[in-house]
Amino acid sequence: MANWLQKQWLKFTFWHVLLIPLSWVFGIVTAVRRYLYSSGWLKSVRLSVPVVVIGNINVGGTGKTPLVIWLAGQLQLAGYKPGIISRGYGGNVKQVAEVMAFSNPFEVGDEPVLIAARTSCPVFVCANRVAAGRVLLATYPTCNIIISDDGLQHYRLQRDVEIVVYDSAKGFGNGALLPAGPLRESISRLETVDAVVSNGSIVTNALLPAVKPIEMQLESTTFYNALDNRITFDAKAFLHQKVLAIAGIGNPDRFFTQLQQLGLDFQSRAYSDHHAFNVKDFEGIEADVVVMTEKDAVKCRSFAKPNFWVLPVSAVMKNDLLVIILNKLNKLRT
Repeated sequence: MANWLQKQWLKFTFWHVLLIPLSWVFGIVTAVRRYLYSSGWLKSVRLSVPVVVIGNINVGGTGKTPLVIWLAGQLQLAGYKPGIISRGYGGNVKQVAEVMAFSNPFEVGDEPVLIAARTSCPVFVCANRVAAGRVLLATYPTCNIIISDDGLQHYRLQRDVEIVVYDSAKGFGNGALLPAGPLRESISRLETVDAVVSNGSIVTNALLPAVKPIEMQLESTTFYNALDNRITFDAKAFLHQKVLAIAGIGNPDRFFTQLQQLGLDFQSRAYSDHHAFNVKDFEGIEADVVVMTEKDAVKCRSFAKPNFWVLPVSAVMKNDLLVIILNKLNKLRT
């Protein structure tokens, strides 16, 4: 259903025209809400350390998680001790919870588990990001900066740096606000953030305002085994084998294209973002090899087989995003 909606939001049809008045109402409500927070009519909370928000204005995945992992590592190299907070989308915890590398993704969310596994940072989840930040700082008092995975529209939490990520392949759809389009906020919101990051090569987009995006590429060449990540192979090991590729991410085609670029010949199965994989999804599969993303792999650990292989990706920035962030943080100190 989610993938179907994403495709519908790429264009305008008669049904979209009928939804436009609802989009106007949505736009007014979101604009008023943001104004009430910025003007102080609605109370927002400042944590005791700087907060960097990595979010989007689109519904659906855009590549925020790899950027969060990249930024956590870069801030550590710069001398910071970051902590990470997230809503824990796809999980079912009601209170603040700490996430470990082997936490249950169906309880705390798949992306927080992946972040915990890929970084050495404390990770906490809660729908109330202010509460998550407070508990994190109380538990890890040496933490001196918070990265919020998503939460651009969570205005109750004050932030010092805002970064928006968008998928260059999808762009901004038809440019309309929900429900006629995929946007949570208007395109003009991009003019107010500190940096706009394009996940993938920058493509000319008539909807993009007068901001210069920073290009991010997700790169990887080595697979690891889902049962033992110490066992690694490159794509050549899977040549001349029957390969099935699965993806339950925001843009499955991006993963499939990456596999093609690695020279793999495969069949593919695309699922909705955050799909709750279970053993039944793999019944009747006759493939020699099943390849998947890391985000999907954390949900397959309990029933993984020896022929399940994972392709991790790392964000590679084409411009110096870190300089923008550090300059902003340094100004806070003066």
